[in-house]
Amino acid sequence: MEVGMLWFDNDPHTVLAAKVACAADHYRMKYGVVPDLCLVHPSMINGPPDLVMGSAEKVTIRPCRTILPGHLWIACEDNN
Repeated sequence: MEVGMLWFDNDPHTVLAAKVACAADHYRMKYGVVPDLCLVHPSMINGPPDLVMGSAEKVTIRPCRTILPGHLWIACEDNN
C-alpha cells in the first residue's frame, strides 16, 4: 500500500466502525474504488484487536502506532 487517504475524526461519541464506514464512503465517492484497509492508532481500538480487526463495512481495521490518535489511514491493500 503506497497510496491512501488520511481521515480525521476525534469525536469520542462515535464508534470506530462508524468512523471507518464514513471514511470508506468518502473514499469510494472521491476515488471510485472501494477501500479494504484502514490503519488506526492502537488506542482507538476498544477491546481485543481480534474482535475489531474483522471488518467494518468490509474494511479490515489494523492497529498502527505511526498513525496519530483520531486519524484513520484508509486505502486499498496491495495484493502483490
